[in-house]
Amino acid sequence: MTSMPSVSASEVSGKRNARVLVVYTAAIFTSALLLFSVQPLFTKMVLPRLGGSPAVWSVAMVFFQSLLLGGYAYAHYLMTLKSRVIPVVIHLCLLVAALLTLPLSISEGWGTPPASGYAIWLLGLFAVSIGLPFFALAANNPMLQAWFVRTGHPDGPDPYFLYASSNIGSFLALLSYPVLLEPIFTLHTQNVMWTVGYGVLILLIALCGVLLVRSPAMTPAAVEASDGDAPAPSWAIRARWIFLAAVPSGLLIAVTAHISTDVAAAPLLWVLPLSLYLLTWVLVFQSRPLLPHAWMLGLQPLAIAGVMVLLAVGGEQNLLLTLGGHQLCFFIIAMACHGELARTRPAARYLTGFYVALSFGGMVGGLFAGLVAPFTFSWIAEYPILLALAALCRPASTREARGGSGLWAIAMVVAVGLIAASYWTGHTVEMLETNRVWLVAGVAVVAVLLAVPFGIGRWKLAALVAVGLMLIRVYPADEGRVETVRSFFGVHKIVVTPGGQYHVLMHGTTIHGAEKFQNDDGTPVTGRPETISYYHKDGGIGRAITAIRARKGAPLRVAVIGLGAGTLACQSMPGETWKFFEIDQSMVDTARDPKYFTFVSSCQPDMQPVLGDARLTFARELDGVYDLIIVDAYSSDAIPIHLATEEAMAIYKSKLAEHGAVLMHVSNRHLELASVVVGIADENDLKSWVYNEDSGRDGEYIFTTEVVLSAREAADVGHVAADDKWTLTKATEGQRVWTDDYSNVLGAVWRRLRNGDH
Repeated sequence: MTSMPSVSASEVSGKRNARVLVVYTAAIFTSALLLFSVQPLFTKMVLPRLGGSPAVWSVAMVFFQSLLLGGYAYAHYLMTLKSRVIPVVIHLCLLVAALLTLPLSISEGWGTPPASGYAIWLLGLFAVSIGLPFFALAANNPMLQAWFVRTGHPDGPDPYFLYASSNIGSFLALLSYPVLLEPIFTLHTQNVMWTVGYGVLILLIALCGVLLVRSPAMTPAAVEASDGDAPAPSWAIRARWIFLAAVPSGLLIAVTAHISTDVAAAPLLWVLPLSLYLLTWVLVFQSRPLLPHAWMLGLQPLAIAGVMVLLAVGGEQNLLLTLGGHQLCFFIIAMACHGELARTRPAARYLTGFYVALSFGGMVGGLFAGLVAPFTFSWIAEYPILLALAALCRPASTREARGGSGLWAIAMVVAVGLIAASYWTGHTVEMLETNRVWLVAGVAVVAVLLAVPFGIGRWKLAALVAVGLMLIRVYPADEGRVETVRSFFGVHKIVVTPGGQYHVLMHGTTIHGAEKFQNDDGTPVTGRPETISYYHKDGGIGRAITAIRARKGAPLRVAVIGLGAGTLACQSMPGETWKFFEIDQSMVDTARDPKYFTFVSSCQPDMQPVLGDARLTFARELDGVYDLIIVDAYSSDAIPIHLATEEAMAIYKSKLAEHGAVLMHVSNRHLELASVVVGIADENDLKSWVYNEDSGRDGEYIFTTEVVLSAREAADVGHVAADDKWTLTKATEGQRVWTDDYSNVLGAVWRRLRNGDH
């Protein structure tokens, strides 16, 4: 009789270890995938409540980082329990309870935002709508790593490679959302897929729990041996962890805010910084880092200097280079900070406490950049502040303490002298303003020379960087005098051109309105202000208004969604009724102030705009009232998608008088939106005419305007139907119509790039 081959204990142990590694890696990867895919998914569901403002994403990040801290603290507490079974049972019960709240939806009672306090309202909405499932997901990463250590796996003493696996899942989730999920699936389908994924995750975590419970118990001696008898980290080290996590977390929000307001309000720009942020976590926690930490520390002063120069130059010279430059520098700075965290990480027994410190720092940085700064500063001041703090993230060394002091003192005297010179008059100020970029670049170069070869102390480097950044604020990149207005909905600049000839309203590099205050001969402009920028009488908007007015032959009733500088107030005629809808109170205040613009004070001094998101407020208007509805909310910003859907057009149509028309301003450097509007109009049985002609008068602040005029019949648009400057356009065959449940922003970006229009 042949005996069966015996299986050695080492083979059994090897198979068990392989199974543990596969299951735990799969669970952590899936959890991270769900954690970061829910963020853009649910934020997109919330965007229509607040006009599609990019600030919704900043507040969402604050919420997610805060709840991440709660999840990590919960995991840390559970892992203080000596029992293996109790943490598994408690966490599985939490996951199942969260599953019962799915699929994701906005809780009842949170449909209409308040008149103010949007950020606090949003945090409450997120908390009651997805707080429980996100909290459960947030706890998975540190808890599963701690379970993995307790299974006795050979890799248990250094389980941080699983953190890299987690961030790979996060990275893929974030990139796949705009590239794959959003263009292909509706929000409803995405929600169902996410709910199914959540159920699969519960099964994986249950399997992880079974493997933990069945693992042989680790003796205290084995635990001490695996940790190398490491002492507990001091409070000073924990505070350092918090600081190192807070700076890049705050920079993430600040960089995103900067490139979407002060450089270019292009869509989806938040995806790139957050992807790079996650990538740094993946790279620094590898056993063999692809980018050595010493390299990143050497490059960090160069990156800080690079941002200083980019801030001094501004964003209009080379948009792609500037965007790439900001994000490359952010990546290097984040790598240096996170590399320090990886270098100083504790032994495995202190793992959950380490993650609590990381998440607390992330929350602090997010709170500062996402909530405190917007209410404190009138511009994106948090960006340079965090940039100076990034210099303090460098490790201390004896070489730093004695290096470069003389050179630093000279540089500081020169830089402070330049700032003091801002209060002088005459040729000195003119010289400084003319050579501002060279001055800031000089300070940046000195900072690099001191930091790298001479090893100057990090506090001195931070001070020098701060002074250089003050130079940027004293001598701003914009020509002429600049005032900034900041609200929840972004930072707007009122630029007074040299000599005071024009006042220009800008959001980033995008002009939202302009008014001529002086004639070419230097005399003041008197009388009714001329409607320029996109609203000139010979442009698409002006021609459409004239045509509808001529067709009706009587005073018009007009609704305007979007106020801006108030330019359209001066398109009205005596006896007509023009009603404006605006979400941002700061824009109303700016348009009403004659020191900025006089359109409202000259043409409609008694204007009372309807405040709130226009999709909600306009829906309350009486049906069949308006001869013309002008939707003016798409001028190269992070657009309010919910105003360009089939359902939105149905609302506009219901408010039109019998022969009324809808005029949508779709000028945009980054997205092709005319075909989107034609498509949603076609779904509502409306015909559309597109106008897009180069004005050739940019020097006079009269710009090319792309608009779409939609109506039931050709007769409703008057002479537009026979004007060769307007093109009767049919819906694009095969192009999916945008709805409240589906939109494809990436497709609009691609069409703009393909057409070569900017």
